[in-house]
Amino acid sequence: MPVFYGTEIASPLMLGTAQYRSPTILAEAFRASAAGIATVSLRREAGGGQAFLRLIEALGVRLLPNTAGCHSVKEAVTTAQMARELLGTDWIKLEVIGHADLLSPDVFALVEAARELTGQGFKVFPYCTEDLSVCERLLAAGCQVLMPWGAPIGSGLGLNNPHGLKALRATFPDVPLVIDAGIGLPSHAAAAMELGFDAILLNTAVAKAGDPVMMACAMAQAAEAGKAAHRADPMEPREMATPSTPVIGKAFLS
Repeated sequence: MPVFYGTEIASPLMLGTAQYRSPTILAEAFRASAAGIATVSLRREAGGGQAFLRLIEALGVRLLPNTAGCHSVKEAVTTAQMARELLGTDWIKLEVIGHADLLSPDVFALVEAARELTGQGFKVFPYCTEDLSVCERLLAAGCQVLMPWGAPIGSGLGLNNPHGLKALRATFPDVPLVIDAGIGLPSHAAAAMELGFDAILLNTAVAKAGDPVMMACAMAQAAEAGKAAHRADPMEPREMATPSTPVIGKAFLS
């Protein structure tokens, strides 16, 4: 099971709380997913009031507030401070958006905000790219978890750069890594876990599915299957065929 900042989480699946058609569907999807962490935007919590907060608390999972929608260091830091005061946790998923259409991270502002927040005692989960130099700077800033994107938020494209993500896993073998954003199908979730990532975070793929509860269950099963496959040490792909039945002992007729 993944361990973040010394806390073991019961599931490799982390689930967002936005865009569900009803609170009932949200709760049922969480139960089906067995997710160990729920992410929540401070803006979403403020819009739903205490009723929404009670719903999230009733899920019985660890809460990870995020700074979704922030475009500057000051805005992200202020939002994190408000989240800690309101929700009573020093965990924060740090988002600093740099491009309005792609919702890609502003990696320069991200490192600066991460350094400031870790200095204030926050346990930062940075939404970042798979760029090795950026990730090195985030770790140097005090982050103990990295959350590279698979693809743009809400795109459902899966893993756009599997080779880069594989290199990231190899470069930081002891750092908890979470694929954040872009997961659209259970096969994407399995692929991420097969690369050796510790967890995946998704929202839209479940919330916007025709049957969110069924999709939540499928994502959970895929994540577990991918994790098991990675631990099984799978075969390396080959360019040429290799017979599964040996020719030794084969009868030859003249």
